[in-house]
Amino acid sequence: MLVTRHQPREVTYRFVKEPRGHRPRTVVQSSMSRSQVALLGLGLLLMLLLYVGLPGPSEQTSWLWGDPNITILAGLTPGDSPLFYREVLPLHQARRVDVVLLHGKAFNSHTWEQLGTLQLLAQRGYRAVALDLPGFGNSAPSKEASTEAGRAELLERVLRNLEVQNAVLVSPSLSGRYALPFLMRGHHQLHGFVPIAPASTQNYTQEQFWAVKTPTLILYGELDRILAQESLQQLRHLPNHSVVKLRDAGHACYLHKPQDFHLVLLAFLDHLP
Repeated sequence: MLVTRHQPREVTYRFVKEPRGHRPRTVVQSSMSRSQVALLGLGLLLMLLLYVGLPGPSEQTSWLWGDPNITILAGLTPGDSPLFYREVLPLHQARRVDVVLLHGKAFNSHTWEQLGTLQLLAQRGYRAVALDLPGFGNSAPSKEASTEAGRAELLERVLRNLEVQNAVLVSPSLSGRYALPFLMRGHHQLHGFVPIAPASTQNYTQEQFWAVKTPTLILYGELDRILAQESLQQLRHLPNHSVVKLRDAGHACYLHKPQDFHLVLLAFLDHLP
């Protein structure tokens, strides 16, 4: 059952990982001689010794994937054109910004939970909200999303209803159709902007980008030869920006290089004024 912002549903997600070195079991059906059985036993013993000797995941890797015991709130925003959202609250002293995570065409808010981004942000003291855009995940389609002005107004209303303060907007791919019109109209409401090869950059002029003073982290994958390069040409006109290229990563670079993505995102957030 979906709940509203004022009646959040608390769910705790636990991730079960296969043991390191785990391999699917096989059944040997053919008959074997004693020597073959002995060799098989020796091989199994060597595999066991290798398994025991393998180091566990490093502390850094475990930290990057977040705490599996983080409580995730889920609900629907109130009013017209409600959007489904997932939310985490800071575990410790709250930082001064709230992180709002949008998504690309093939994804939804659940992506940020699966990736561990929501959990990690909560650990680091950030409130984070991941949205299902209209027609994706658990959000119904919306007529409002058919126009640029409507998309900007929808996002503004959602942030207001969720009482987001000092928002940092993370916008991959398709979600640029929402984030960029909002940025152009209400960039004074944003404390930071993280575009990841966003769509629709060609819809705005160099002068419009120049007018935006929001601190911006431009992220893209080295192997994204099309949308990343097109968007970068326009986003470079933002006066207060830095650029990070994730090596050996494609369009959805946060999926291909999650550890690098998390480190770069946290560094940007932690150093915002």
